[in-house]
Amino acid sequence: MAAGKTSRRGLKICCAITAIFFVLIAAVLVALWFTMLKPKDPRISIHLEGLQNIDLSMLMNVTANVTLGTVLTVVNQNYGSFRYKNSTAYVDFHGDLVGEAPIGERYVPARGKLNVTTSVTLMSCNLVMNPHFFADLESGSLNLTSTATLVGKTSLLKIFKKHASVYNRCNLSFFVFTRSVESICETKLKM
Repeated sequence: MAAGKTSRRGLKICCAITAIFFVLIAAVLVALWFTMLKPKDPRISIHLEGLQNIDLSMLMNVTANVTLGTVLTVVNQNYGSFRYKNSTAYVDFHGDLVGEAPIGERYVPARGKLNVTTSVTLMSCNLVMNPHFFADLESGSLNLTSTATLVGKTSLLKIFKKHASVYNRCNLSFFVFTRSVESICETKLKM
């Protein structure tokens, strides 16, 4: 009889220790999810190259298209990598499409930084024909909006893979007199 009580007591202690162990594991996993593994929006910035060589008279020529070299800097703040497919960025000026830029398929490493080189083709006819163009030109600043959607997959530890999309919207201010650009970008990661 004493042996039966001892084995039941040992079984209860074993079950209690196992339950405590599983509760601790669950607490650690929840803490990891809300700290390290919670998806964060990537940071994207745009740098236009070749602005010093652009001739403003080219913009006034309604038949000319202007091509600008562009470098997109993508900073992945997540512990998972991201591979996206070919995409296109669209440039708007007060609601009118004035440019496009192809974005090639790439791999962004976990907690890494990637520079993507592309070129923006500005359609000067659409830009000059917009009723806001000359008013903005006189003020010294052309305000453009760039939008892009990057569709791909995220991978955490090469085990957990999930479809994801990054939505990007950048407000670009092209300062005519100094020939410089300021960009403010907002990104959103959807999984």
